[in-house]
Amino acid sequence: MYKTKAYAAQSAKSPMAPATIDRRDPTENDVQIEILFCGICHSDLHTVRNEWAAFLPTTYPCVPGHEIVGRVTKVGSAVKKFKTGDLAAVGCLVDSDGTCAECKAGLEQFCPNAVFTYNSPDKHTGGVTYGGYSDSIVVDQRFVLRVPTNLDLAATAPLLCAGITTYSPLKHWGVTKGKKVGVVGLGGLGHMGVKFAHALGAHVVVFTTSPGKKDDARRLGADEVVISRNANEMEKHVGSFDFILDAVAADHDINAYLNLLRHDGTVTLVGAPEKPLAVAAFGLIPGRRSLSGSNIGGIPETQEMLDFCGKHNITADVEVIPIQKVNEAYERMLKSDVKYRFSIDMASLRSE
Repeated sequence: MYKTKAYAAQSAKSPMAPATIDRRDPTENDVQIEILFCGICHSDLHTVRNEWAAFLPTTYPCVPGHEIVGRVTKVGSAVKKFKTGDLAAVGCLVDSDGTCAECKAGLEQFCPNAVFTYNSPDKHTGGVTYGGYSDSIVVDQRFVLRVPTNLDLAATAPLLCAGITTYSPLKHWGVTKGKKVGVVGLGGLGHMGVKFAHALGAHVVVFTTSPGKKDDARRLGADEVVISRNANEMEKHVGSFDFILDAVAADHDINAYLNLLRHDGTVTLVGAPEKPLAVAAFGLIPGRRSLSGSNIGGIPETQEMLDFCGKHNITADVEVIPIQKVNEAYERMLKSDVKYRFSIDMASLRSE
């Protein structure tokens, strides 16, 4: 074991603060990474404050962060894909059983024994996993990803969660040139959905409650922008969408978007409202429409997403902050006061 600097929460009520954590020394299949940037995800905030206690209680101290980009500093004797000095990334997963049907299909996100990057049982240390708000991390090579060298690293970090969360459903439901695609909500997830749908060749329509976001939506790749509170604007699009990506985490009328689908169209949720959404059966039945959900992606698809981003020069829009401002960033995130993701410059941790 070795010790490394981190920022951790000691309880649900305490702020993030400097801490020292233990990491395992690399085994033969491990890659050790010096973390350069780590994105801030809303999941970090939920976990730190134990807001998901009903189904995923937090173990303290908690070191969040699953949008990790860094440089390889050491590799185990059996590692073939990486060498010292390589750029590397780690997303939401750091292990799985590797034997179930889901793992064999490259869908590790559905593995019943998946190990998440933080707040999961750590079979190596006997404690819990610690995430990317730290100086370094050690991960099995199967869960380490290659980073295209042409991408800005600070803006690449959020791709490891926000990127794959939006890329995966767009690919799964066949978004290509000629498809009409809606994106509901222009935040951390939504802005990535717009970029990907545009790059895939779709006609992209952004739905927002904020007229002030129209110009930004078009800058990101939207062909049209609809103010969702305007009934006349919504009516113009009834029955016309092949696919709608719903990235809104607040309570909203899902039936308004189901009605916009053509037959066999799908609305996929990637935002997670606290309260259950009321779904009208006749919003689905007449057009054989579907309402679905999507999580992240498996390791092969996450690598595919990063390669796609390299080819199309896609990254997140980020505000880079020092780790000392992480508590302030959490409060701003709750107010949607960021365009569109925070990325922590981990050099700020090493300077302490």
